[in-house]
Formats: sequence, C-alpha cells, structure tokens
Amino acid sequence: MSTERFRLHHFVLLALLAAAIVVPLFGQPYYTKLVARIVIFGLAAMSLDLVVGYAGLVSLGHAAYFGLGCYVAGTLPMAGVQGVFLVLPLAAVAAGLLGLVTGAVSLRASGLYFIFITLAFAQMAYYVAAGMRPLGGLDGFRLPAPTLLPGGLALNQPAVLLWFCLALLLAALWLGDRIVRSPFGHVLRAARDNRLKLAAVGLPAYPAQLAMYALSAALAGIAGACYANLTEFVAPASMSVFVSAEFLFMVILGGAGTLAGPVIGALAFVVLEQLLSAWSEHWMFWLGVLLVLRVLFLHRGLYGVIRR
Repeated sequence: MSTERFRLHHFVLLALLAAAIVVPLFGQPYYTKLVARIVIFGLAAMSLDLVVGYAGLVSLGHAAYFGLGCYVAGTLPMAGVQGVFLVLPLAAVAAGLLGLVTGAVSLRASGLYFIFITLAFAQMAYYVAAGMRPLGGLDGFRLPAPTLLPGGLALNQPAVLLWFCLALLLAALWLGDRIVRSPFGHVLRAARDNRLKLAAVGLPAYPAQLAMYALSAALAGIAGACYANLTEFVAPASMSVFVSAEFLFMVILGGAGTLAGPVIGALAFVVLEQLLSAWSEHWMFWLGVLLVLRVLFLHRGLYGVIRR
C-alpha cells in the first residue's frame, strides 16, 4: 500500500510538471500565461504554508510581501536595474525585511490577535502604496521594462517566464523540504503543537517562528516580482486583503503542512476561477461553497486525496 501511495503521489506531481513544460510548445500565449500564473501562485501559497502548516501561524498579511515584490520589480527598471540576479534578490530582501519587522510585532500575539495584526499591516502597506502618486497611486503603473535573464531573455515572454518560475518553484520546494526536515523545522512544529512544552525544555518558540515568517515573506516577494513580469503592471491591488485570502484559500484547499499541497491548491483555484467565472458572475460564492465542502469532507485537502 505504501508503494501505491508513493506512485500515485509522485505521478500526479510529475504530470503537473510535464504539463507546465509542454504547454508553451503549443504556441498559445494565453494558456502559457495561465500556467505561469498557477506556478507563481503556487510559489506564493507554498511560502504561506511554511508559516500556516509548519509554524501554526495563520497570516492574512502575505499579500503585503507579494505586492512589495511587485513594486520592487516595477521600480528598479526606472533606475536602470533589470538583471534577474539583482531584481529577485532585492525583492526577497525587501519583503523579508518587512516580514521581519512586522513579524516581530505580530508574533507578540497569537490566535485571532495574530491574524488581525497581520491583516492590519497588510492594509497599511496597501494604503501606503495607494498614496504614492508618482507611482500611479491607486491606479498603479505599467512595468517600465521586464526583468532580464542572462543572454537578454526577458521575463515578459510567456514561455521564458513559465520555465523560469517553474525552476524557482522546484528550488523553493526543495529548500522548504530541507528546512522542515531539519532540527529547525522540528522546533517549529513543536512550537505549533505545544509552545509550553517547548519552552519547558529551554527552546523559545519566538526566534524560530520569526525566522520562518521572514523567510516566508521573502519567498512571497520573489513570487510578486515574477507576477509583475507576468501582468506587466503594478498596482496596490496586489496587496489587498483579497489576495491574502486567495493564498490562504489555496493552502487550505491543497492541504496545509504539505508544501506540495498549496501548489495543487493553486492549480485547483485558478482552474475553478476560470470555470466558475465563465458560468456565473457570482463565482466567488460558489468558490466559498467548495471550500466549506473541502473542510467538511476532505480533512487533509486535495494533497491528502492523491496520497490515499
């Protein structure tokens, strides 16, 4: 039975990987961008899963770090900086530092208080971005120039962006797996399950949770920089609470604490969004119904289904 589970689990993930590689070969930019959006959202959702699934911290503020990554990718070309090895690290550093500062405050609380504090910080970031008139204010601005890979390949080319983001996602999954399996990851899970017992053996939860929160924010910033190249547009909408809720929806739908689950959740979310929005203008209502059904009947999410 364990061998069958292994095969089904990896077959599904390899099928998704193969689809992401093959789709651009058909020369359909719309579908290539659609798959690139799934991959980017998968990276953002996986970053959120690091704190939701492994640290036990439900955040509604990750859109702030995602949106900050968008703004970094959008403003650096104005200063003549387009190289991917400058844009993405700077997006990660900016989002990680913001996560470190906001996390240092948010982690002083727990439960609902933590959720509301992260939401408050995200709303603050949203209104700061909306108030920046030189950058278009609430209307945003077009991406001045795309991020460039070595050799002059531009990330606004759908196939290039998809394959590059796919490589980023695989690297992030590998890194996340190494982290959660390390002693550091075991400390995080212990803090999630019982902070008092962890403190009793002399291991405070706060530093580990703060480090993971900052790392999660940095990954979300990288995803945001990629998203700016996908849409070729930057706006405060990328920092809205609805974006944070969408990321959390993907984590819950796919299965928290699994790393790959949120990626599957991102795939399901985008596909459902396309199908339901074509069927009804109230597609978000039906999406909410599906989320309720998932909580009631799929206790381990979609990832748990493929491991049966």
